[in-house]
Amino acid sequence: MKTGVMICGHGSRSQAAVDEFAVLAQKLPGYLPDEWEVDYGYLEFANPVIRDGLDRLRDKGCERILAVPGMLFAAMHAKNDIPTVLNTYAATHGIEVSYGRELGVDPKMIAAAGARVQEALDAANAREEVPLHETCLVVIGRGASDPDANGNVSKIARMLWEGMGFGWCEVGYSGVTFPLVEPCLEHVTRLGYRRVVVFPYFLFTGILIDRIYGFTDRVAAAHPEIDFVKAGYLNDHPKVLETFAERVTEQVGEVPPPNCAMCKYRTQVLGFEGEVGAVQESHHHHVEGQGASAPGSNVEDCALCDDFCTGLCRLEADHGHHHHHHHEHDHHHHAPYPHADHPHGPESARKTKA
Repeated sequence: MKTGVMICGHGSRSQAAVDEFAVLAQKLPGYLPDEWEVDYGYLEFANPVIRDGLDRLRDKGCERILAVPGMLFAAMHAKNDIPTVLNTYAATHGIEVSYGRELGVDPKMIAAAGARVQEALDAANAREEVPLHETCLVVIGRGASDPDANGNVSKIARMLWEGMGFGWCEVGYSGVTFPLVEPCLEHVTRLGYRRVVVFPYFLFTGILIDRIYGFTDRVAAAHPEIDFVKAGYLNDHPKVLETFAERVTEQVGEVPPPNCAMCKYRTQVLGFEGEVGAVQESHHHHVEGQGASAPGSNVEDCALCDDFCTGLCRLEADHGHHHHHHHEHDHHHHAPYPHADHPHGPESARKTKA
């Protein structure tokens, strides 16, 4: 049975992010059996879309497809949207499609994250040596309406904190949940640390990376007594590629590992009990394949932001305005996030409007 491998990315309006994902997909075959075919596609915004990649694998004679989410953690996209696309395709074309785990909390991923943080520390210490005990690490995750995914960011942060020996560590998020980047960093400035390392736990660049670095620069400018250091994101670190390859190959083992053990759609999770058994459906069709040319993709087109996307447009959209130069899932129809009004969540962006 000829085997195909499908890497299912999220997609981005940032062409740089799309290009970086494509590079990762091109490098992955070197970590897999030679006879396996590898392709990729995106859930939304970017081309090729997932079904295009599946078509190419089928055209090459693949009878079995091993799909994996090209994502760090399993939130709505990995648990809901991608499975919908894959299941629909498998039923339509009568082909076997299995679905593996997200990258998740894995020693290899922690090693890759540690390497990125250490690179930033080495560069900063070349300017001025600051002991780790006088340095605070801030790990910024994507942020989701799923506490399982958000909680995994905290576990990664703790592993880095304890593994490397930082004086303190805080966790923030770029959107949806709380605390967002700016309130998180403002809190950190009160802790008395000489240096703050801000590490985006992201795979690729994009509008959200710009947001994280933009807020870091803003808070740093207000606190010149603190040395703020911006660490790089994961990108195509070899350990990331090794983890992707493992998520593919483990699907053909005797007992494939289960995905989504703490899924709020499968089991009752505190505060999200009403979402057990929710129907799996995708709401991405209207932005599928639109790419960086999608209307409102660019910050320069927005009257609400200056040099980076603050997230204010989502709040304005909720009040009848339409400034969608980034993707905050306001087009979804899933259950509402119960803490959407948290003062340190998306509401914190309101003060940036001037």
